Amino acid sequence: MYDDKELKEYRDLLKPPDHFEEGFDWKTIVGAIFIGFLMMPGSMYLQLVIGQGIGPAARWVTIILFAEVAKRAHSDLKQQEIFLLYYMAGAALASPFSGLLWNQYLVQSDAARMLGLTEFIPSWVAPGPDSQSMIERSFFHRDWMIPILLLVGAQIIQRIDHFGLGYALYRITSDVEKLPFPMAPVAALGTMALAESAEEKKKSWKWRAFSIGGVIGLLFGTVYVLLPIASGLFFNEPIRLIPIPWIELTEHTEDILPAVATGIQLDLGLVFIGMVLPFWAVIGGLVGLIITIILNPILYSQGILNRWHPGMATVDTVFANNFDFYMSFGIGLGLAIGVIGIWSVGRSYRNTREHMGTLKDLFQPPPGRGDFNFWISIAIYFFSTLAYVGLCVWLVPNFPWIFFLGYGFIYTPIISYITARMEGIAGQFVSLPLVREASFIAGARFFGYQGLEIWYAPIPIHNYGEATVQFRQIELTGTSIRGIIKAEIVVFPIVMVASLLFSQFIWRLAPIPSSHYPYAQELWHLQALNTLLMQTSTLEGNSMFYQALNATTVFSGLGFGLVMYFILSLFGLPVLLIYGVVRGLGQSTPHGLILEVLGAFLGRYFFLKRYGPMWRQYAPVLLAGFSCGMGLTGMFAMGLALIMKSLGHMAY
Repeated sequence: MYDDKELKEYRDLLKPPDHFEEGFDWKTIVGAIFIGFLMMPGSMYLQLVIGQGIGPAARWVTIILFAEVAKRAHSDLKQQEIFLLYYMAGAALASPFSGLLWNQYLVQSDAARMLGLTEFIPSWVAPGPDSQSMIERSFFHRDWMIPILLLVGAQIIQRIDHFGLGYALYRITSDVEKLPFPMAPVAALGTMALAESAEEKKKSWKWRAFSIGGVIGLLFGTVYVLLPIASGLFFNEPIRLIPIPWIELTEHTEDILPAVATGIQLDLGLVFIGMVLPFWAVIGGLVGLIITIILNPILYSQGILNRWHPGMATVDTVFANNFDFYMSFGIGLGLAIGVIGIWSVGRSYRNTREHMGTLKDLFQPPPGRGDFNFWISIAIYFFSTLAYVGLCVWLVPNFPWIFFLGYGFIYTPIISYITARMEGIAGQFVSLPLVREASFIAGARFFGYQGLEIWYAPIPIHNYGEATVQFRQIELTGTSIRGIIKAEIVVFPIVMVASLLFSQFIWRLAPIPSSHYPYAQELWHLQALNTLLMQTSTLEGNSMFYQALNATTVFSGLGFGLVMYFILSLFGLPVLLIYGVVRGLGQSTPHGLILEVLGAFLGRYFFLKRYGPMWRQYAPVLLAGFSCGMGLTGMFAMGLALIMKSLGHMAY
């Protein structure tokens, strides 16, 4: 935690402006349409093909395009207009109907059949595998009406809910407790840099760095994304000079490293990400990976990793190891992180008490910021939570309703406030693992509930602490909250319509997953196995989840995390190491970590020495430029693929 002097320094890094504007005009509306109907389909398609959407690229491309149009119209985009475009791009790229693409796979998956769960997945999640809509691959079928209506209803509640408890916690932690929110100025400065005038841009290093990253992204994207997609349209097999998603080496190293998933992911973007991420967090991930490489053969020889056998590739190896050891160990590590976060929040009161404001600040916000009454946000929170509770009681009548009230009115506000303070003090997110899952299991064990419906219900367990950072960014850019509310109202129908249309279009082109979508084909099976394994815990009989859960291993993970934190604190080592180690031990696919580490070392020991402290500002702009170049290449490849395949398959 920071002492009082450092708190003040972070707070003063970027002072809130005296003048606020809404920034909402016709440009915002056109921007929402552009994002929804041009950026979103490209992001959805790339997510299925290479496992990552356009991400930050969509925001940069949108802002740059609109800035160029404004310049030719002898106008400039205001700082607030730029931030609204940035904000809407983030909201639009989270395609709601992508979840239905996952649901249709889950119902038909080999994992569901293998675990005997196909018949238990409720029809309001997705129609059964025998439905005509599955054969036709169409969402425009009456069997999908209830899942779609439920999704739309949940999205409406979620949009309203955005201005509930998250906004209330922002008012408490920022206006009353005066916390610094160290990560908010960094993000706000990034968008504000784009508001430079045309003359400033000519002299600015930002545009030069962005352009260098953009060219690298275009060149790499041509080989990594465009070549395989374009060649697949004209040949029986696509030409892949760089394997997607990784080069599989597990079967070649199994004699030396039994039960260790090995391989390398040759995505150049990981190098740029390694340059931007905190160095010690990346090194912590490397330490976790090294521990895994050493530990797995020992655990295998001791008979603990007994489900792994020679011949398994990465996906099967990771799942088998999770089942035997790492799921329970990871739960313990997550509990350790949660305990550390809660303890840190309690300790932080001593350092921040002197700088706190008064309750008067809660009801007298800065003028012009666009704030609404504090009690309205509390009313929104109560309304949205009760709406979630009502939906859950209707969808899962056999589950004890008292749990839903406990989720919404006890657990959610407590964990949200803890996270809001941790974000405000150190920029760290806090979560307690498996609280939701443990409560479901308790409902099954002690209240006689049996079924899978509860796993798919929109239960009111949320962590609103992260939203406080977003509201702080809005304040630092001088954007009125009223402009954000108007943008939400405009972007919502556009996002819903575009998401449904393009989800339908992409599904009709080819089954998902299939060879046309290599990332989904490779990874979705593992994700389905992990998801459904947990869900077996609420069915009668000896579920596979209980076979995988081991209390001794959970407590060993908890002890390991707490002891490691104590040692790091004792020697004054960066605490970010422990977050990295948790990621490294998480037994997700580790193949991308190698290039991340390479990027971290290049950034710290080459570029930082060459360019000095300015490198820390260069690196995020280079990453944004690279993402933009990759995004543009992906957009072109997606457009080419969709046009050619729709002509060939006569989708409509």
